[in-house]
Amino acid sequence: MKVQEGSVVKLHYKGTLKDGTVFDSSEGREPLEFTAGAGQVIPGFDKAVMDMEVGEKKTFTIPAEEAYGEYSEEKIFELPRQSFPPNIDEALGQTVQLGDQSGNVFLAKILEVTDEIVKMDTNHPLAGKDLTFEIEIVEIN
Repeated sequence: MKVQEGSVVKLHYKGTLKDGTVFDSSEGREPLEFTAGAGQVIPGFDKAVMDMEVGEKKTFTIPAEEAYGEYSEEKIFELPRQSFPPNIDEALGQTVQLGDQSGNVFLAKILEVTDEIVKMDTNHPLAGKDLTFEIEIVEIN
């Protein structure tokens, strides 16, 4: 049986950056499970598993545009300091969860805090990076 669109796939993986840094892995955990072609994983990952079989191993690199997109300066913005709790300066360098008026939730890294503004980056931490994965298919349904 081969992975096709709609197949429920279980696999083990290790994701690395160009310099060899491991950014995620299923080692010591249950295998990743997702439905192929359903948009549950990044597009390049979905493409890479198609036609693979149980027990098959593969190493592939996903370019940034098929992973988390290119890094965008448009996703860096400033909001008035008074929109945040008084201790927001303690979050400098950290990623925080924010919500907009429509109820959408997103993550933002706090880049700068002054008396007037809080500067944030809402790019995904892996935006602009090519991602290399080593995978092994363990089950297909």
